[in-house]
Amino acid sequence: MIDVVVVGAGPAGLSAAIGAAEHGLQVCVVDEFLKPGGRLLGQLHEEPDGKWVNGIEEAQKLYNQAIELGVDIRCGISVYDLRKLESSWCVYTTDDMIESKCLLLATGASETPIPIPGWTLPGVMSIGAAQVMGNVHRVKPGEKGIIIGVNVLSVAIARELQLCGVHVESILLPQPGLLAGSAGNPEKMMESLLRLSHLAPSPLIRMGGKWVSPKLGARLFPKNGFKMWGIPIQLRKAALEILGDNQVEGVRMAEVSASGEVLPGTERTVSADFVCIAGGLTPMSELASVAGCSFCYVPELGGHVPLHNEFMQTNLSGLYVAGNITGVESAKVARAQGTVAGLTIAGELNALAGRADAKIKEAIAEVIETRRKALIQFQPGIQEARTELHHKFYEERGKRILV
Repeated sequence: MIDVVVVGAGPAGLSAAIGAAEHGLQVCVVDEFLKPGGRLLGQLHEEPDGKWVNGIEEAQKLYNQAIELGVDIRCGISVYDLRKLESSWCVYTTDDMIESKCLLLATGASETPIPIPGWTLPGVMSIGAAQVMGNVHRVKPGEKGIIIGVNVLSVAIARELQLCGVHVESILLPQPGLLAGSAGNPEKMMESLLRLSHLAPSPLIRMGGKWVSPKLGARLFPKNGFKMWGIPIQLRKAALEILGDNQVEGVRMAEVSASGEVLPGTERTVSADFVCIAGGLTPMSELASVAGCSFCYVPELGGHVPLHNEFMQTNLSGLYVAGNITGVESAKVARAQGTVAGLTIAGELNALAGRADAKIKEAIAEVIETRRKALIQFQPGIQEARTELHHKFYEERGKRILV
């Protein structure tokens, strides 16, 4: 039996493994992808201070650090079942079964699809798939693309595609309706854009983002959109259908009102050889459900998340969570959460020598500070939502103790 199994070799999982291994624990990390790094692998962006962040390089640094500490990292392996024993966890993988004293789930988040007529054509992909093709595999998803879905993720990755030499024709909404949900509502998507206004190259847009309300912004939004990095962002146009016989050839679109109704007589077709669908991110919590975790629905965190506290403990003994499984945020926040989880596990296994409580509290404070400084917030009110979630964790624990 080993000390810790970490499921997920992304920024949270690797940081947790490092935090635990630094204190002498035996750690094994498993991940279904062929390379460690998770979402870091696809990231390539410029910070406000002009420094470029290369996710592949950052992932390599974490990997090297973990290997030097003796962490066993196994990639290309899937976990399909978990079982809680009296004082340990059994992790069933496509390779073998691993028994450990503690288990950390750092499975990240998955993309939310938006069904659109024609979305099964070759050349249609998720925005994350296009990011991986360009930044990880160095393969262009196409020459001229259209992104359907206006949100934090689509705008950020559109810039990365542009840096890969891809022409992004426009970013527009999906057709309003039940399947698109809030993604087809110009006012709701305006909220998402306003949270990105501080990254805009135009001083006018940066200033406007501080004062314009989402409702007013949607009504004043120009019909032809505005440009960020030369990429047209269109809140008043929606994709009705992806066109093509054997592959993507274009998109049929139409103008929409500020409240999201399609305006008759405004349809037109724009050519493209690939289409990205950006429906946002949702925590990947299937394994936590298999394990028997309690859950809580928190819109600010991306959906249903395992109930946990600031120490990354769940309601099940020896089971921890970190990263986007706890709520969709940046890779930097995930790394900080992983450190908290690694230290907490080390503390539980009596591996923290001296100042144990102080070390963990410092790591928790780092998570909060990293979140506060984050360039991109996927949803407003994340810290407040997390504080409420932590309160619910202790309320449920108190009820169980009373029973």
